[in-house]
Amino acid sequence: MKVQKVRLPDKNRPNWVVLDDRYMPILPIRKFTGYLDSLGRSPNTIRSYAYHLRLYWEYLKDAGLDWKNIGVSELAEFISWLRRPQPGVISIHEQEAKRTEATVNAIITSVCMFYDFQERIGEVDEIPLYRSQVQHNRRYKSFLHHITKGKPVQTKLLKLKEPKRIPKTLTQEQIDQLTDACNRIRDKFLITLLHDTGMRIGQALGLRHEDIESQDNVIRIVPREDNINGARAKTRETYPIHVSMELMDLYTEYLLEELGDYYTDYVFVNLWDGEIGAPMKYGAVAALFRRLIKKTGIAVHPHMFRHTHATELIRSKWDAARVQKRLGHAHVQTVVNTYTHLNDEDMKQAHQDYMDKREQKRTEDGSDSKLVRD
Repeated sequence: MKVQKVRLPDKNRPNWVVLDDRYMPILPIRKFTGYLDSLGRSPNTIRSYAYHLRLYWEYLKDAGLDWKNIGVSELAEFISWLRRPQPGVISIHEQEAKRTEATVNAIITSVCMFYDFQERIGEVDEIPLYRSQVQHNRRYKSFLHHITKGKPVQTKLLKLKEPKRIPKTLTQEQIDQLTDACNRIRDKFLITLLHDTGMRIGQALGLRHEDIESQDNVIRIVPREDNINGARAKTRETYPIHVSMELMDLYTEYLLEELGDYYTDYVFVNLWDGEIGAPMKYGAVAALFRRLIKKTGIAVHPHMFRHTHATELIRSKWDAARVQKRLGHAHVQTVVNTYTHLNDEDMKQAHQDYMDKREQKRTEDGSDSKLVRD
């Protein structure tokens, strides 16, 4: 079985289908990916679902199961199948799981959504994939919590407990090394832009010159479906990001020194490799980062700059709501869960701030007492 990228003639974006051993589309999956496409899900999201469902169909084939006659016990065995290093082989020694808990949960979520869709269109009977329970003492309470309080919430029956992972970030020294390793102003501008704004790489590649308001030091994130380089903003709303004058100066330098005659609507274009003057694609950015890793020895990828920027904002006493707005997250809880992790240095600094404020208050109280006596 394989996942095949396709492009329908009436649509300006790719889609993904899963082919069986005879290279024929697996129709239940094809219906589901078509449904996701009609909802406007990004091609990358559909691609992930396609690969997850390909694994599921491989499991069904190995186990000799019909996809329409599945229960919780068969899906639980699918989890074991995903985690075994060699499905079909039982080892007498303990071995490391083939996939992480987070990866397995993502695959199971795809399968559950697939069956939710098939149940909705009447292809399968209801499968008890969820349980209803009242959730007490939740850290996050929605705006309408007072209305929904006490009502049962659906949760998945099949879900592995995931270890908490703190997102990897970069130090200022590492960021300086990476920017210094850039031979071109364009590449230096891209690295600086990612760090100073927390943009996703798809948002950066989709930037147009009209989105940059130099006079106000503002860059607007504008979601578009027609980017010819396939870049996706992963947000449905346009929102502004305020930036430094230094970043705008670097943008101006890039325009004058390198972009020159290749001025197009897109900010980041190929100037030395690939189709000259065409918008940069994800592959060109991946090649750039491979060169930077080789030169600096720093294991880095574009999304690490987003994590770094958010962490710096949190440590600079930005509240979660403002960080959410700047990063373009849909929910403030995403910021709380992802970035509000305190290390030893954070605790040390917080304690020092507390001691300084206590000493200042003690001094002020002493001065007030002296004034009263006088």
